[in-house]
Amino acid sequence: MAAALPAEWIKNWEKAGKNEFLQLCRTLSENKSHDNVGFRDIQQVLYELAYHVIRGNLKHDQASNVLGDVIELREDMPSILADVFCILDIETSCLEEKSKRDHFTQLVLACLYLVSDTVLKERLDPETLESLGLIKQSQQFNQKSVKIKTKLFYKQQKFNLLREENEGYAKLIAELGQDLSGNITSDLILENIKSLIGCFNLDPNRVLDIILEVYECRPEYDDFFVPLIESYMYMCEPQTLCHILGFKFKFYQDPSGETPPSLYRVAAVLLQHNLIDLEDLYVHLLPGDNAIIEEHKREIVEAKQIVRKLTMVVLSSEKTEEKEKEKEKEEEKTEKPPDNQKLGLLEALLKIGDWQHAQSIMDQMPPFYATSHKPIAIALCQLVHVTIEPLYRRVGVPKGAKGSPISSLPNKRAPKQADSFEDLRKEVFNMLCYLGPHLSHDPILFAKVVRLGKAFMKEVGTTKKFISDRMVKFQSDGSKQEDREKMEILFSCLLSITDQVLLPSLSLMDCNACMSEELWGMFKTFPYQYRYRLYGQWKNETYNSHPLLVKVKAQTIDRAKYIMKRLTKENVKPSGRQIGKLSHSNPTILFDYILSQIQKYDNLITPVVDSLKYLTSLNYDVLAYCIIEALANPEKERMKHDDTTISSWLQSLASFCGAVFRKYPIELAGLLQYVANQLKAGKSFDLLILKEVVQKMAGIEITEEMTMEQLEAMTGGEQLKAEGGYFGQIRNTKKSSQRLKDALLDHDLALPLCLLMAQQRNGVIFQEGGEKHLKLVGKLYDQCHDTLVQFGGFLASNLSTEDYIKRVPSIDVLCNEFHTPHDAAFFLSRPMYAHHISSKYDELKKAEKGNKQQHKVHKYITSCELVMAPVHDAVISLHLPKVWDDISPQFYATFWSLTMYDLAVPHSSYDREVNKLKVQMKAIDDNQEMPPNKKKKEKERCTALQDKLLEEEKKQLEHVQRVLQRLKLEKDNWLLAKSTKNETITKFLQLCIFPRCIFSAIDAVYCAHFVELVHQQKTPNFSTLLCYDRVFSDIIYTVASCTENEASRYGRFLCCMLETVTRWHSDRVIYEKECGNYPGFLTILRATGFDGGNKADQLDYENFRHVVHKWHYKLTKASVHCLETGEYTHIRNILIVLTKILPWYPKVLNLGQALERRVHKICQEEKEKRPDLYALAMGYSGQLKSRKPFMIPENEFHHKDPPARNAVAATVQNGPGGAGMPTSLTINTAKLEESTAEETEKLKEKSQGAVKVITKAVNTTPKVTTSNGNSASNSKIIKEKDDKEKSGKEKDKEKKEKITAATPETKALGKDGKDKPKEERANKDDKAREIKEKTPKSDKEKEKAKKEEKASKEEKSKTVVTTAESKSAAEKEREKEPSREKDVVKDMKSKEITKGGEKIPVAGSLKSPVPRSETSESEREQKRRKVDTHSSPSHSSTVKDNLNELKDSSAKHYINHTTPTLSKSKEREVDKKDLDKSRERSREREKKEEKDRKDRKRDHSNSDREVPQDSTKRRKEENGTTGSSKHSKSESPSDSPRSNEKEKEKSKSKSSGKEKGDSIKAEKMEKSSSGSKKESRHDKEKTEKKEKRESAGGKEEKKHHKSSDKHR
Repeated sequence: MAAALPAEWIKNWEKAGKNEFLQLCRTLSENKSHDNVGFRDIQQVLYELAYHVIRGNLKHDQASNVLGDVIELREDMPSILADVFCILDIETSCLEEKSKRDHFTQLVLACLYLVSDTVLKERLDPETLESLGLIKQSQQFNQKSVKIKTKLFYKQQKFNLLREENEGYAKLIAELGQDLSGNITSDLILENIKSLIGCFNLDPNRVLDIILEVYECRPEYDDFFVPLIESYMYMCEPQTLCHILGFKFKFYQDPSGETPPSLYRVAAVLLQHNLIDLEDLYVHLLPGDNAIIEEHKREIVEAKQIVRKLTMVVLSSEKTEEKEKEKEKEEEKTEKPPDNQKLGLLEALLKIGDWQHAQSIMDQMPPFYATSHKPIAIALCQLVHVTIEPLYRRVGVPKGAKGSPISSLPNKRAPKQADSFEDLRKEVFNMLCYLGPHLSHDPILFAKVVRLGKAFMKEVGTTKKFISDRMVKFQSDGSKQEDREKMEILFSCLLSITDQVLLPSLSLMDCNACMSEELWGMFKTFPYQYRYRLYGQWKNETYNSHPLLVKVKAQTIDRAKYIMKRLTKENVKPSGRQIGKLSHSNPTILFDYILSQIQKYDNLITPVVDSLKYLTSLNYDVLAYCIIEALANPEKERMKHDDTTISSWLQSLASFCGAVFRKYPIELAGLLQYVANQLKAGKSFDLLILKEVVQKMAGIEITEEMTMEQLEAMTGGEQLKAEGGYFGQIRNTKKSSQRLKDALLDHDLALPLCLLMAQQRNGVIFQEGGEKHLKLVGKLYDQCHDTLVQFGGFLASNLSTEDYIKRVPSIDVLCNEFHTPHDAAFFLSRPMYAHHISSKYDELKKAEKGNKQQHKVHKYITSCELVMAPVHDAVISLHLPKVWDDISPQFYATFWSLTMYDLAVPHSSYDREVNKLKVQMKAIDDNQEMPPNKKKKEKERCTALQDKLLEEEKKQLEHVQRVLQRLKLEKDNWLLAKSTKNETITKFLQLCIFPRCIFSAIDAVYCAHFVELVHQQKTPNFSTLLCYDRVFSDIIYTVASCTENEASRYGRFLCCMLETVTRWHSDRVIYEKECGNYPGFLTILRATGFDGGNKADQLDYENFRHVVHKWHYKLTKASVHCLETGEYTHIRNILIVLTKILPWYPKVLNLGQALERRVHKICQEEKEKRPDLYALAMGYSGQLKSRKPFMIPENEFHHKDPPARNAVAATVQNGPGGAGMPTSLTINTAKLEESTAEETEKLKEKSQGAVKVITKAVNTTPKVTTSNGNSASNSKIIKEKDDKEKSGKEKDKEKKEKITAATPETKALGKDGKDKPKEERANKDDKAREIKEKTPKSDKEKEKAKKEEKASKEEKSKTVVTTAESKSAAEKEREKEPSREKDVVKDMKSKEITKGGEKIPVAGSLKSPVPRSETSESEREQKRRKVDTHSSPSHSSTVKDNLNELKDSSAKHYINHTTPTLSKSKEREVDKKDLDKSRERSREREKKEEKDRKDRKRDHSNSDREVPQDSTKRRKEENGTTGSSKHSKSESPSDSPRSNEKEKEKSKSKSSGKEKGDSIKAEKMEKSSSGSKKESRHDKEKTEKKEKRESAGGKEEKKHHKSSDKHR
């Protein structure tokens, strides 16, 4: 023990011990915090002190003195001391040492004055008492106590009972039953009762029983009976009353007995006045608690069984009969519940307002067991009514309602009525929690509670505002902080009540729409997060908490199934009403089921949406929650099993979302926040929902399938967009789009959603993509992008300037801080700039009233500068400083900030829509059935719309004119071209065109239009040619890296670009007007500041047509390449692009046929493997066939001079290769341009060395030409070919010179050697082609004559032309002939080779315009041999290359020097010879004709056999496997052409060897005698040409090198 007495204290008692002891006692008695502990410690201390006395360590008088001081410390000290003596008495009486007993007796005697005798008599042994002298004899004392106990406990008193003595009892009853209204008091009556008991010797217990009986009969006299019983109880034992009541309750516990309510009431009143204890009475009541718990469990099991039966599938009518029988049995069971006395007492307690005792009874039972009995629920509701009455009257009664006031209970012990919200917390909330779902029994109380909640929320709103205002002023104001805490506690109580009481009660109410609306009045004041939390609890937990609710849930599902099975479009109204009824009480369960059905069957969406019109506001809100819960369901897979498409359940839910949110006023915040949260988590599947919601609510559609008319309409004003821009005419979106806007702005979701989507686009690929199928990743990317475009479009058209400027940060912040991709950032900012400029413009207009057009334009330009200047500064941070060397920030910002609306007015669209309205009005007039007032309304609507459209058109026209004025002023500062024009175009395409053209369909159109506009504005340093060339030259990479929708947009862009090009191509007048004098079509790019060019520097019309053909060829080449890769993305994308550009490509027949075959092959290959590709290919194939009649032969496409038939033949023959004919030329040029001065010198030397050989060869050429390639001698041909090999490089040089002279464009394009191999090649090709076509084609003599004339003219004009040119002409003629015969075979080959990725031209003829009769048989045989022996692609292509090379050079020769006409005599001579020759040939041909047909048949079969082989060769070539086609690898625009040229030269020389042999035989067979004279003449001419050419060549070459170096 802590308080032990140390031995030192006893030893030095007088000195220090006594004081220490007293100090200790004082400390212990003061320590009152732990009473028990203090008490025990004092006992211990006193005991030890006494024990020291007994042991003799301390004298008894010393002890008694100190105890005298201690006694005063506590009131109960004597009693404690007596206890200590009692313990010591027992201990010492057992000891044998007499001295210790004596010491004890002496100590007690010494302390007798401290403890009273009576206490000691109580505690000490009789013997001890005798020895102390407190009693005389212990034996006598014992006997006396026994007698007293017997008398007290065992002796019965005799009383008269009622049946023995009825007079006394009669008087008693009369006494109690008299009229109590006077001044009779309970005390008076009690005195009389006492007299009666005494006089008639009545049994007091029986008297008490009679008093209770009378009280039962006169319940209104509480004030009399309660005090009477209370005073009477002083005469009885406390338990008596309880026993009597218990006996009364027992009497009614027979199975047939029914306890009267009056008894319950009496018991309740007595309990309330604490005259009996509930615990004492509770044990007398039946049934026992165990029985109640069992019954509750049984109810739960039964409820579950009912649920199971309801969900079972009933197969036959027998089962339904069984069900009915079971129901009847159940009804019988429930008819007579056994009497439950505990519930009866509980009801009585509630009725009189004794909440404390009622609560403790309910606590003994399972939750809601008591209140599930209607009388108790109603009694409790009544108590709540009374308790909330004053507060409800003050704040809850709606305006104008009278209400029926409820009087308070007469009972003062009833709960205190609530006057403030704080009072509700004390009792009312507790009562409601005990009521739980059974508040449903009292709808009026339900409404009152809800109204109080509403009033509280109103007060919270104002208080919050008040507190927040005050908090700013007085931070330290404690009372305000307290108020705030109180409010928060009350709010959480209100939420709990809603969760545990209001919503479950609503579930049990029978479709009470008013309650639902009333509840919504309170709910709408909660933030949606709280509401959704409540709905979640209601749906997922509440229904499992109570058997009744379990049943209700099952019945609701059962009913929902019944309705949904029968729901169709036809019976929407009746079904809708049923759904409405069902939804008023159990919306969560109903909607959960409906949504599960929608996810399975999407055809239910429309009828369901229509049938939801009978819902209450609360139900709509619950529906929104259920939709979000269904979307967020973690168990559902968002992808189909193939992992390439989004699950249909998600798609169905999304479209349901869109429809339902548009049609009904449902709050959107939760759904939008859900989408934002998903995006934050990096999941973009759910963007589908946002897309649908925006589409339906705002009427903004995003589809890649827009027609050109719709696209055009989309470039107009808002009204035109709405009328002509969408598929579905979504009308009346004003309200719904306003709702969507408000939701976004109120919850600050507008910008976050945009930014999240913009960031998520790349997230889809780099984070979300992961293991997903490429197709799905593309889909998700598209969905993300489309939704961003759609959402941005919505914000642009619905947000005011202020909203926009307030929310969207500046462009540099968007890109650098929020990491928004540039295209998206400008997309978001663009409307802001437009709004801003227009508002500034309006301000300036108001400021000055000047109405002149110039003033207006000036103001507009000023407002643009004001708005855009900060943007120009901001964009500089977006790219490296190097970028701004080529394009100015102003140009960049202008490009990104304008839209199609700013550039052009879609007049045709406006006209179309206005005409539609006129037709509508006419139809309305003609409609006889329409009532006149409706007619009038409709006509008014149409007229108003028409006026709006016309007004809008006028407004847009003015706007466009202003914009164009602005651009005219800006354009000179746009392109700085500090490096090269080529670099400028690269930057322009890379940073402006390509990112934007795949952003949206309208942007695609915009990009094409913008390029044209920059051209039309005659922008300095902008090369239109280069720009178009770069766009068309190699589309493989762009196409391959697009998603499906991007491919579609890219296709649109190409389509618009092609449209412009085709327009220029179609008519010389248009070309001259729109391009003739424009800086964009300069072909010699001079030093930067100098842009004016003389007419010779401009690309002329014919050359332009060649260029266009080259572009078409390039497109074919790229398309075929993509189609042959076998890659899903390549094939899909190129098919999409081809479908989009179908109006303008293919225009040339052979290119069209080439495509057609490849597409046909795809159709066959993909039919089983990839059905989506098959469908695309079939679709395109069909459309392509329908375009076939509009395709034209190549000669019509790019040569308009009718005479030059022969020359064209060769061109056409060339098939797809045709475009690449002059490749070798081009390559050489490029090579030369890039080569150093040293190389040039070497080349010159070589070429001079080879001159002699060439001169010999020259002599043969004229003959070859005249006789159409049949009369050249073998040896000469061999020589030609040898020369060709030897002088590859010389020819390069020669060609170079020629090109410089002939085609200014090539210079332009070739300017940057490495950067632009494609362009160089391309344009040179075209030149070559143009040249060919300029060759007259009426007949052979003219051809020959003109050649001679040319030769003579050349002598005069001192222009140098290579022998190679003339040679090429010969070869060209020769090559031309076999083409017809080899139709299909050649075709296949030519394509193989071109498609090999090489720029090698191939002679394959799709359709040769040369007449059949002219084809030389030997040539045919030769070709056939070639085909039959399957010559390697490398071999044939190189041969053809050589031929083409020659053709090109000769063609150039023709172009450069216009031919003077020959003297007539010469002409006649030529004609005559030609006639002879042709007759001879025609005879030979007739003989061979028969043979021919057989050959052709064979050829066809060969070609069929060759296809697979060829295609493999082609692939080899693509992969760079075959010897000749290493060059094929360099397909990318950046590849250097140098190495490839060298390889080509080599391969040419190799393959020409084989070719020689074949051609020799052919020539021998077909040599004719005519032509020898001509030959000599030509020889002379040619040699002269050659010499002159050599002398002039060196100079020209040097000159060109200088210029190209400068450009470089």
